Amino acid sequence: MNTMRHLSLIDRFISEADRALRSISPHTKPALRSSPAESLSENELSDSQRRHSAGLMRVNHSGEVCAQALYQGQALTAKLSAVKKDMQHAADEEIDHLAWCEDRLKALDSHTSLLNPAWYGLSFGIGAIAGLISDKVSLGFVAATEERVCAHLEEHLQSLPLEDKRSRAVVEQMLEDEAKHQHMALEAGGYDFPAPVKTAMTLVSKTMTQSSYRI
Repeated sequence: MNTMRHLSLIDRFISEADRALRSISPHTKPALRSSPAESLSENELSDSQRRHSAGLMRVNHSGEVCAQALYQGQALTAKLSAVKKDMQHAADEEIDHLAWCEDRLKALDSHTSLLNPAWYGLSFGIGAIAGLISDKVSLGFVAATEERVCAHLEEHLQSLPLEDKRSRAVVEQMLEDEAKHQHMALEAGGYDFPAPVKTAMTLVSKTMTQSSYRI
């Protein structure tokens, strides 16, 4: 972190550009933790089950791309060094999710969403703006976003084929991690957004999920 504080504006831009490219390019973000799916066998799935699992895991992967962008945007504009550190730490943990989802998509003979560059740019901008407003708002946005992500993951656990134990194991661990990030943001002083704001965020997230499921 001390090194990052002394980087020039151009250096920081190059660093963020590198993070962006690594986030939206497949297999460029190695996981720090082993995938929860590694110890489980790959069960036979029907074509429709495989397509459905792939669609859901593609949505989850896009969500992690958005999380990377959101945290990086917030870390760039956060005012308190402790908040910057928390944002960077959360982003590092999300790297595992990216890699795990990519592995599952590859195993399911599918691909990541073609819309990921757009989702990254949008999320980075939102994160940077939230950080400019205040750290309290920035952390509150993290908490509200993670709350929505947890709801999506719970829905996916209900929808994933029971036979696809490997995808289910990944989603279960992601759900545990995302809930931890939500609590971390609130405990760090994040603003608890009112219900209307959360409802608007839900409507926006539906656009992303429905698009990424297919494309």
